[in-house]
Amino acid sequence: MRQRFKPWAKEKLMENPEIVSIQPESLKGKWHSFFGNDNPIHIEVGTGKGQFINGMGKQNPSVNYLGMELYDSIIITALDRILENGLSNVKLIRADATHLLDYFDHGEIDRVYLNFSDPWPKLKHAKRRLTHESFLQKYETILKNPGEIHFKTDNQGLFEYSLHSMSKYGMIFQDVSLDLHKSDISHNVMTEYEEKFSEKGFRIYRMEALFRS
Repeated sequence: MRQRFKPWAKEKLMENPEIVSIQPESLKGKWHSFFGNDNPIHIEVGTGKGQFINGMGKQNPSVNYLGMELYDSIIITALDRILENGLSNVKLIRADATHLLDYFDHGEIDRVYLNFSDPWPKLKHAKRRLTHESFLQKYETILKNPGEIHFKTDNQGLFEYSLHSMSKYGMIFQDVSLDLHKSDISHNVMTEYEEKFSEKGFRIYRMEALFRS
């Protein structure tokens, strides 16, 4: 989705360093100090406008949430939501997921969320998918053992690819839903895309997968 360029966004991000890290390399191994506590840290890779990460922060005040997004003009909305809600357990990093190992130390993160990631449907772009083996290796490194990934999408092709990729990697599935909104899962927090697609009658796919200890 094309986003309107917001030339003032970068300046506002820099005015809120207690919430947004634009140099996450400097916090590698020190993310608990960024939050000021030792609570578990969950990250959402590709947080978009931050609806999910803010909802999770409200629902679980004893968990620290870190939303990762690359573009200033998108992450600024997530920042506005955090400021509006006054959440101390939700923070952001403006960064590229390709370089996760530069930002987080081994075992520093407790859970990874992948919500409505770009499906990159062309085969030649498979390595860009956030559930490709190369990304799974990164998640396994930064996650505590056994690491856990929660994944949601409306794209059946990406869901099938992700199941295959994770299975091939040796991961264990503890929950798989082929139609989330018709399942009995409780406390589901929807993303912007999830609301949009579900209102149109699209099926939402979800799974929880663990790396083998």
